[in-house]
Amino acid sequence: MRTMRILVALLAAVAATGAAAANPSPPAALAVKVRDLAHVQGVRDNQLVGYGIVAGLAGTGDSQRSSATLQSISNTLARFGVRVTPDQISSRNVAAVMITATLPAFASSGDKLDVNVASLGDARSLTGGTLMLAPLKGPDDKVYALAQGPLSVGGFRYDAFGNLLEKNHPTVGQIPGGAIIEADVATSVVSKAGTVYVVLDNPNYVTADRIADALSAALPPMPDARVHRVQAVDAGRVLVRLTADDQAQLVKVLATIEATAIVPDDEARIVVNERTGTVVSGGDVRLGQVSVAQGDLKVEIATDYAVSQPVVIGRAGPGVRSVVVPETQIKADESSNAAVSLPAGTTVADLVAALNRLKVAPRDTISILQAIRRAGSLHAQLIIQ
Repeated sequence: MRTMRILVALLAAVAATGAAAANPSPPAALAVKVRDLAHVQGVRDNQLVGYGIVAGLAGTGDSQRSSATLQSISNTLARFGVRVTPDQISSRNVAAVMITATLPAFASSGDKLDVNVASLGDARSLTGGTLMLAPLKGPDDKVYALAQGPLSVGGFRYDAFGNLLEKNHPTVGQIPGGAIIEADVATSVVSKAGTVYVVLDNPNYVTADRIADALSAALPPMPDARVHRVQAVDAGRVLVRLTADDQAQLVKVLATIEATAIVPDDEARIVVNERTGTVVSGGDVRLGQVSVAQGDLKVEIATDYAVSQPVVIGRAGPGVRSVVVPETQIKADESSNAAVSLPAGTTVADLVAALNRLKVAPRDTISILQAIRRAGSLHAQLIIQ
């Protein structure tokens, strides 16, 4: 049985003046603080990475094929005065791992970090293991933290006599608070020219302009009235000039910037997930006048093969043979079309609700949204995941 879905989208553009008169004004948006929309340039996280070994595994570590693990064990024992060569080591209780962590801004020496540990060799499981002391380095190859401690693995793997029981991913684990910061992180937010940049998380010219206007009203003017205190440089950055007093009270000025509230510009976006059939509409997304008809045409073809074996007076004559005769039956079943008509100014939520009342499948709903977008009546960005 083959199923073909027929989607017919008849769309008509509505005059802008008529639509404005027919549509009610959108509800007032809620004010949002600047810190929820942007961040100060220079305030950022830093990635750390390291290499180490996990000991104490119950025979689930790296095998003899992992020469890097054997060499690491030999090097570790040499630090404690034990001299063994890699070919003298025969153990599956140790695994080589990579260690990652995120070093936040303004971190100080002595603070603790959560670390992630992932197997590097052919270990079967890291359950029950303990990470030996390992340095964590930044992109500049400097050591910023030291990691050590017992692993927390959210899975397990047990096998015996050909039977296997496994849950989640047992070769990856975490150590909450397993790293201690050894070096302070220098974070600079003020440039040499005495300026601070407010960087928008989602660049938008309207939002950047509103942030600049709000900060101009919230901060005192510059001593020179000809110099603009706040200026929107582009869609993603807002420049704030600081005076000498501002730099002396930098924390207070930055707190004022982050606490300032504005009404952001709502971006018309629709995110659809074809795998799960999820449709999420952001902003005040509205449609032009739209009429959608959707129906199914099911065609079923069944073929039976009959064997014809003629017999002449009880026995087959010369030149007589069996013949396979196909018998085909074709059935067509076309369900009634599901139709919906919505006026201009209808939101995507109203369209989806109307289609749900008609019991249209989520994947068909996504196809309808794609067709409306291609026809030019869906004035929003359609993001398909």
